[in-house]
Amino acid sequence: MKKSKTSTTQAATIHASSVPGRVVLEVSLRAVEENFAKIAAAVSPLSVIAVLKANAYGLGMAPIARRLGKAGIAGIATAELSEALEAMEATDGKIPVGILGSLMPDEIGPAVRAGLRIPLSDAAEAAAVSREAVRCGRVADCHVVVDTGMSRAGYTLEEAEEAIPDLFRLPGIRIEGLYSHFPTANIPGDAATAAQVRAVKALARRLAARGLRIPVLHIANSDGVNNVPAACRAPFTHVRTGINLHGSFDPVGNRRLKLRPVFTLRTRLAQVRRVPAGRTLGYGRTFCTPREMLIGTVAAGYADGLPLALSNRGSILVGGALCPVMGRICMDYTTVDLSQAPDARPGDEAVCLGRQGEREIGIDEWATLKGTHPYEILCAIGSRVRRQYVD
Repeated sequence: MKKSKTSTTQAATIHASSVPGRVVLEVSLRAVEENFAKIAAAVSPLSVIAVLKANAYGLGMAPIARRLGKAGIAGIATAELSEALEAMEATDGKIPVGILGSLMPDEIGPAVRAGLRIPLSDAAEAAAVSREAVRCGRVADCHVVVDTGMSRAGYTLEEAEEAIPDLFRLPGIRIEGLYSHFPTANIPGDAATAAQVRAVKALARRLAARGLRIPVLHIANSDGVNNVPAACRAPFTHVRTGINLHGSFDPVGNRRLKLRPVFTLRTRLAQVRRVPAGRTLGYGRTFCTPREMLIGTVAAGYADGLPLALSNRGSILVGGALCPVMGRICMDYTTVDLSQAPDARPGDEAVCLGRQGEREIGIDEWATLKGTHPYEILCAIGSRVRRQYVD
């Protein structure tokens, strides 16, 4: 079909950024700040490091980093170099930014030159950081990673005690911190977690007795803040929190802090139609209408982060009513029963996660249906979903 010159010209002037997205993840920066304030009050006098890895668990690194920087966060932790550099840029280099775990060999140079807090997880990595710092005339602030039970990265306790005196002597390196990580802090009273706390405290005492004082010491993550009080007291100086900033928790464990969700995932109804009895809905024909039903087609699917596990099990809010998902969730669309929202029309708001009216769908519900935890749900929200930020 031949295109007219007019339509081609008009199309060229329309930019993707000017078109509202079908699916929106709305993030309340005020709620993020309020959650931070509650966490900070709960662990005072310890300071709080915000874990903003994976694009702040999918919510958006830069806006959250800027807001927390102004709110007084003590530091930002990420998982890789690109994230750390983005956090530094967002906060104008005014907030200490570090990388958790390990650096790739080719990341050491840029990390040193950028002034990041650098993890030291083995002797080879430490030597490479020292060489790079000397080469470019800098002193790198480093944090020793101690593996007390995660078996993912870092020196063992025995290796750390032997290696740390040598790390203090390496040129171009300043040992600013030491940290470890909990694998099961979500289990209240867990004996292995308590043993990790004791081990790190004992290591710090032995090092201090040798004149090797490390100013920053932390082991508590979000689960630790809620379940392990000993990890939130001296000699520890900081705690790390990621998903708690978003008002979410691990499905198992205490919820000591009264936090609130900071996000809403919403879209719209693309179509409303009456489907006769005996019709099947969606791929696999997993649902057959037992009677004539009012069915809504919601403009969101698994490409936007809706778990397939919601198929024939979950609900979406329309008109303040919980509307059950009927049939299998598709990549771009989801069909729901509108019996409880008979006045719904195409274009009406549909809330997948969050509150509408008096009802709310929490991320925990999705995590339970999928047999996972909220971290995975958040990180799976699709890249085409528009992030919007409100106060």
